[in-house]
Amino acid sequence: MALISLEEAKGYLRVDTADEDAMIGILISSAGRLCADVARLTNEQWAAVDSNAEDASLTPIRETMRVAILYAVGYLFEHREEADHHDLTLTLRSLLFGIREGVV
Repeated sequence: MALISLEEAKGYLRVDTADEDAMIGILISSAGRLCADVARLTNEQWAAVDSNAEDASLTPIRETMRVAILYAVGYLFEHREEADHHDLTLTLRSLLFGIREGVV
């Protein structure tokens, strides 16, 4: 289970056709990894967050990561020609501050 499904991302992006499914799938994967890196999650921590394992302690982290991933997917989709990755990273740092600092 991924935190964000293709259908959910397409709904967020308001994409109705299957023409860009492959690209959106790549963006979901890239955004997830980027958010995990910005949040300073290890591979094991990211695997636990991105899994479908029932763990109430992960709920706040999953909710925050979902928002950050959707934001990153939307940003990368809309700015695919001229994306400012530094600006994106700064915004993700703000969104993921609680996870980065161990507050969540």
